[in-house]
Amino acid sequence: MSDFISDFWPVFITVITLGGIFGCALLLWMTSRRKVSANQGDNTSGHVWDVDLREMNNPLPRWWVGLFVITIVFGLFYLYAYPGLGRNAGQLGWSSAGQYDEEMAKANKALEPLYAKFEAMKVEDLAKDPQAHAIGERLFMNNCAQCHGSDARGSRGFPNLTDHDWLHGGTPDKIQETITLGRIGIMPPMAAAVGNDEDVKNVANYVLSLSGSPHDEARAALGKDKFAVCAACHGADGKGNIDIGSANLTDNIWLHGSGESAIIKRINEGKVNQMPSWQSKFTPAQIHVLTAYVWGLSNN
Repeated sequence: MSDFISDFWPVFITVITLGGIFGCALLLWMTSRRKVSANQGDNTSGHVWDVDLREMNNPLPRWWVGLFVITIVFGLFYLYAYPGLGRNAGQLGWSSAGQYDEEMAKANKALEPLYAKFEAMKVEDLAKDPQAHAIGERLFMNNCAQCHGSDARGSRGFPNLTDHDWLHGGTPDKIQETITLGRIGIMPPMAAAVGNDEDVKNVANYVLSLSGSPHDEARAALGKDKFAVCAACHGADGKGNIDIGSANLTDNIWLHGSGESAIIKRINEGKVNQMPSWQSKFTPAQIHVLTAYVWGLSNN
């Protein structure tokens, strides 16, 4: 990664950019000084194609040359005023990030009266408000649908938000906490603690038995005692713990795939999942509206 943030690349971009501009200026100067002698006194260069297609020896139109010069001057002025030469920020101090922040600040300012009304409402009431629902839906589609899907039903590795299976709890307060602070879910590799490969397979079948999924009953019986190392997080009954975000293994909802091979893979390799924090992008009022929308998906 350090290869892409070294001092070489800003210098490389600067040289290529200025080289291209000055190269165009040099080409224009050279062509303006070069004279091609006319043959036979007919003002042609002597080049003929397709029997009778002759190249005329006319100079470039002055308006064309003028526009060429203007574009070169404009390019140099642009690079002086705006970022474009490596790490040079430009004399005007403009940046796309700064413009975005400015436009978002103006938009949020204009929406303050509307959001003030929403902030005074409870999540349960806000979820029923058509205007708040439309705003929450836009926030969700633009920022959350990439992972959870446009229908909020998720996919492998990304939770379904329309059911009642919540790793960290589905109350309004917990949903708001999740959106604001983000979440990091970690299951460490547990194969060494469980035992050998046969023990891992037995525990996988015992886990499947907790939800009534197809399993080998003999292996499940052998894996019950070994499940004790998993019970520290998932509980002795396998119903999980929302305080630490451990999954309920009894409801037949599988975030990372079901079946013996998928569970064995999780025991052997573990898993790390992360949902980013949104408090730096959304205002508290926007998080309140988005919370109401997400809560409403499973409580409509």
